[in-house]
Amino acid sequence: QVQLVESGGGSVQAGGSLRLSCAASGRTFSTYPMGWFRQAPGKEREFVAGINWNGGSTLYADSVKGRFTISRDNAQFTVYLQMNSLKPEDTAVYSCAARKAMYGSISISAYDAWGQGTQVTVSS
Repeated sequence: QVQLVESGGGSVQAGGSLRLSCAASGRTFSTYPMGWFRQAPGKEREFVAGINWNGGSTLYADSVKGRFTISRDNAQFTVYLQMNSLKPEDTAVYSCAARKAMYGSISISAYDAWGQGTQVTVSS
């Protein structure tokens, strides 16, 4: 079972940037599509970005397209989420997730392993 640990969250002013990391354990990490999700206070968890096993295909929620970039380094067992031009509405707990399948998904229920999450707070 792959284990995931996020880091890189924090507080930043609107317009700023943060880079989240998700470190994975397990030799099969490089075969898994990965996703980033977020949950704001009082709201449901939502899909943010996804990446296939080799980084050749990515997908973004409309709300972050053009501002966030997902990437992965399979040699380092790590997935990243570069977040630029942050807005107060990006404030949430961000979690990474792994899916034991060939293709990624935007569906929360499609993912098999989750990290504990990291808080991102954007002030205006």
